[in-house]
Amino acid sequence: MRGVITYCGLYTLGETPRQAVKGIAEEVLQGLRQFGAVTGPQRHRGVFVVFDPEGVKRVLDLLCHEAGVEVLLHAFVTEATRRDDRITDIVYRDHGGARRIAAKAFVDASGEGDLAALGGAATRYGNDGAVNLGTLGTRFGGIPKEVTITADRLAAAVQAARAAGKGPFSKDRSVVTRLPLSGDLVCYVASEDYDPRDTKSMSAAERRGRAQAWAYLEAIRGLPGCEKAYLASTGPDFGTRESRHIEALHRLTWQEIVEGRRQADAIALGAWGVEWHDRKTFESSFVYPPDKGCYEIPLGCLTSVNTPNLFAAGRVVDADQQAGASVRVMGTAFATGQAAGIAAACVAERGSVDVATVRQRLRAQGALIEASALL
Repeated sequence: MRGVITYCGLYTLGETPRQAVKGIAEEVLQGLRQFGAVTGPQRHRGVFVVFDPEGVKRVLDLLCHEAGVEVLLHAFVTEATRRDDRITDIVYRDHGGARRIAAKAFVDASGEGDLAALGGAATRYGNDGAVNLGTLGTRFGGIPKEVTITADRLAAAVQAARAAGKGPFSKDRSVVTRLPLSGDLVCYVASEDYDPRDTKSMSAAERRGRAQAWAYLEAIRGLPGCEKAYLASTGPDFGTRESRHIEALHRLTWQEIVEGRRQADAIALGAWGVEWHDRKTFESSFVYPPDKGCYEIPLGCLTSVNTPNLFAAGRVVDADQQAGASVRVMGTAFATGQAAGIAAACVAERGSVDVATVRQRLRAQGALIEASALL
């Protein structure tokens, strides 16, 4: 989770938020509620819930075990074999060496599109030269729960520290929230321009990002009641907002979303706005979806254009700059992940995707796939 503790995209953004993503996401939320490890919905630009990361680990462990999923942590996919137009097997490496797995269908939920690129599927980096900026999730402890820290208060503290010649700082403002169990403060301000495909670039960014985290700590200590604040953790790596996309049968565009276009092969709903973090200015912007409602996501933008047994989920899906800045968030990724998994299962069973079957199975699993479901 890279230190990010907010699920964005689960709810619409209007005055009365409505849950737009259910299915597997609802199973996770129910598990978190049992542990008292989720709060919300809350609002900062958009509507989100805040979860405890240890609670999420436990809930995902339980759900995967119940579903019979074999989870292989701490491994990287390093090779993929392509025969004709299909990926046939992959190689992953752990501390024991290289291991090979064959399958009839695959889902790339890597964020960076690693499997697609290694398997010869058509991919692109960013959109028309633009790539959303990444931020290091930063967590601060030692701040009493009765002390209120808002985005405005954080910005004022950073601006005062910058005026005093302190730093380095990249941003003044971000989501500011508290973890449900510990009460630790979490914000997303330490940002860097880096290439997530390149370890040298990422390593340099993380070094600079951690230096920023300590500077933000000093600024926060200047706020009344925060004198004993300490840096509890930074993300295990940067929260990357964009990297590779697959080239898919359908590229979702923001124009389609603005027009409220219905998708014949809709398999999920998106509800987040266009959240763009610019790599040149480090400024962020947010454009709300029409009527602050939801939009339909087609199966086509999850389906590789030249590798029919490969599907994408999360920020790997095919979308233009604005639509991609909306569909990428974790709440929506629950929905695209569930749909990609079902589509891959169809290929494994019958050799090809049947849209009607995918939609039927999603409905049976409690997923919301059409905007009319929220009317």
